[in-house]
Amino acid sequence: MTAKTTSNPALCQGHRERLRQRLGHEPTAVEDYEVLELLLGYGLTRKDTKPLAKELMQRFGGIRGALEARPDELLQVPGFGPGLLAFWQVLRETRARFAAADVLRREVLATPEAVARMAQARLGSNQHEECWLALVDRRNRLIAWERLRMGGIARVAIYPRDVLEAALLHKAWGIILVHNHPGGNPAPSQEDRLLTEELQRLAPRMGLRLLDHVIVTDGDCYSITQSQRIRIEAVGENIYG
Repeated sequence: MTAKTTSNPALCQGHRERLRQRLGHEPTAVEDYEVLELLLGYGLTRKDTKPLAKELMQRFGGIRGALEARPDELLQVPGFGPGLLAFWQVLRETRARFAAADVLRREVLATPEAVARMAQARLGSNQHEECWLALVDRRNRLIAWERLRMGGIARVAIYPRDVLEAALLHKAWGIILVHNHPGGNPAPSQEDRLLTEELQRLAPRMGLRLLDHVIVTDGDCYSITQSQRIRIEAVGENIYG
């Protein structure tokens, strides 16, 4: 399927305005592809975005798939160019910051689900591995949420010394280590497990605690310390107390 566009901007604007009115009057009556169509209209202001919206829906299975698609996948869709890609990256960054907003207000970060939700929004769709740290105080309030290191498509080098130095620098009490697996499999490698064990051994010697080590993909999360997958939608118990 090829996304076609109309050359009549007036017709596009009229159709788009009617869609906006429907969305404002009864949001649930607007189809998913129409919501995506409106969104695309902010990047392609003078073109008919319905064909492109339907193409994205078909290729990626829905709005979520379209928003989380990799840049190289998006650029393969006819009609989706660098300008729209830049717009998409702004949307992705907005989503990541929205997911982290409550935690960044120093609210308690006490459940694996809260960590996974924040981590997946930031790292889930990345094409390369990154390691991030969530550092908390004694009441599990977030002190810092920052990238420790960026790696390649299959590996990120993480050293216990770097993790512990960052925690001491921020005067943290607890450490939650997070990294992603771009390949889609959240299962930890032997290297991931050994790093976790080493941090669990070393951290108490410095007055610190490794609370969790979470691996995220675009659709899954895994806690090494709990040896189980994390359901983001679930309401979890405070296990970091």
